[in-house]
Amino acid sequence: MASARAENTGNGRMGGSQGSHENFDQWYTGSLISPSGALTEKGTFAWEPYFYYSQPVGYLDHAGRSQPLGDRAHDVSSLTLYKYSITDSISLQMTPTISYGWRRGHATTSGLKMGDLPVDVMWRYLDADPERFIPALSLFAGVAFPTGDYSRLGRDEDGVGTGTYTFRVAMTEQSTYILPGHHALRLRMWGTFRRALTQARIADTSSYGTSAGFRGLAHPGMYGESGFSLEYGISQKWVIAMDLARDWADGAVVRGYTAQGKYQHTVGEASGDWVIAPAVEYNWSPRFGVIVGVTAMFAGHDTGRVISPQVAFNSVF
Repeated sequence: MASARAENTGNGRMGGSQGSHENFDQWYTGSLISPSGALTEKGTFAWEPYFYYSQPVGYLDHAGRSQPLGDRAHDVSSLTLYKYSITDSISLQMTPTISYGWRRGHATTSGLKMGDLPVDVMWRYLDADPERFIPALSLFAGVAFPTGDYSRLGRDEDGVGTGTYTFRVAMTEQSTYILPGHHALRLRMWGTFRRALTQARIADTSSYGTSAGFRGLAHPGMYGESGFSLEYGISQKWVIAMDLARDWADGAVVRGYTAQGKYQHTVGEASGDWVIAPAVEYNWSPRFGVIVGVTAMFAGHDTGRVISPQVAFNSVF
């Protein structure tokens, strides 16, 4: 879901904003969803913890019609971005997630749960030149490691991982324009793609909806996202931001044998959604800032509708 994908950094030039006026440097935290490119100075370290709550409000069926949702799975999560620039154009990024979930009237997770761990290499292959309207372009590639629980679960809510190594690739664009009155407008556009490199061996209760006694294999479906964000500087410290993103995902393939010895081969439904994410940023220096906002799914098919308030603190050293 979009609520967990925020991978931003960029207060000042070290954080990758790359857009300034000769007498004015806008400060940013970064929008809620848009991924940022590589940092711009060797030796820079960025740290950005996100905290969010996911509130299910319904389900979008195959035709995109909103349906009531009886069994609502809530969770509170913390996603923390760590990014370090090994050169002026290449950065390493890691984004661990910890969550706690529950269902009203049902069980909770057995404790705090760590999800799969993404590690990426980011390369900015084109530097921005605002005077010539040339954007900064970055490419990142990496792997999500299967660190989250996914098989032999004590309860359904404990399933927070895929059990597979997942390849991740993305392209990002970032450009900044100075409007009259020294108001900066920053545009980001991106596209991401993820594909599982391995299969998961699953047993009993798992992230893939199997139950006690099941033995088999699962392969997550491919996933992609594209979108854009706008950040408008009201002042040097205050920024309003808006993201619009489109997600799609193929269904997971599960095959194996039930406790009764019956062979089972299922393919999950493909899904898609549209997400909007308004937010407000406050930056009290070029290095430190905070963003508060909400992500909301407003259209799609075969997916749950979720509203997710969130807050993040951004720092660049």
